[in-house]
Amino acid sequence: MRLQFTKMHGAGNDFVMLDGISQHFRLQQKHIRALADRHFGVGCDQVLLVEAPRDPAVDFRYRIFNADGQEVEQCGNGARCFARFVRERKLTSKRVISVETAAGVIELRVRNRSDVEVDMGVPELEPARIPFSAAQRALSYPLQVDGQELDIGAVSMGNPHAVYRVTDVDEAPVAQLGPLIEAHVDFPQRANAGFMQVVSDRHIRLRVYERGVGETLACGTGACAAVVYGSKRGWLRESVTVELPGGKLSISWAGEGEPVLMTGPTAVVFEGTIKL
Repeated sequence: MRLQFTKMHGAGNDFVMLDGISQHFRLQQKHIRALADRHFGVGCDQVLLVEAPRDPAVDFRYRIFNADGQEVEQCGNGARCFARFVRERKLTSKRVISVETAAGVIELRVRNRSDVEVDMGVPELEPARIPFSAAQRALSYPLQVDGQELDIGAVSMGNPHAVYRVTDVDEAPVAQLGPLIEAHVDFPQRANAGFMQVVSDRHIRLRVYERGVGETLACGTGACAAVVYGSKRGWLRESVTVELPGGKLSISWAGEGEPVLMTGPTAVVFEGTIKL
């Protein structure tokens, strides 16, 4: 099987983009893992697949596979790359694009050739819907990890996130605590673990250990979840710059019941064909 692909990234969070409309193929987990392998494949955090929508009122269907081959619900940086990809592949000329994901329909707004704004939808804070094991909803929750109790926020942006505030992200034990939070029993579908440093009420620094991937240079849904949690705690304003190892994202959230808006850059790295 030969596949045409485009390698892209959003703030360093990198993707293999596949056009499933112009070319026809059936992907298995072994194909995803082969594409994502940074030594023997193309190399990426996620493989993103463009398909025709199942709902005629929507422009596209968008599927996301982590490097381990597991399909997941949402990816904010990938959504921005998706918008640029479908326009440059001439699959659409629209600047406002509606996309069906496993987490629901999202709207993408192309600002210019590089920057895209994504309406990430209303964050989910009810524990049962995240899903997260807690007796009732709270601003934060105690989480027993590696013999210590962490005070975390639990948020779903279409995928589950744990957000932990730290003094300095450079010193945060991401490699140690990240996989333990990801696989914690209180997150039955596993979790993305965000380590957040509040620089000011309009600026945070963030590192994210992604579910099924490991630490990445950027995580769009993680940035959204961190701003939602920080806002609920009274630490952050409505509009926040999120500084990740791979670059910066602009996140806005007007509060309870409102959608989170994310704006950030996209980049095309190269295009090619691979035989699987």
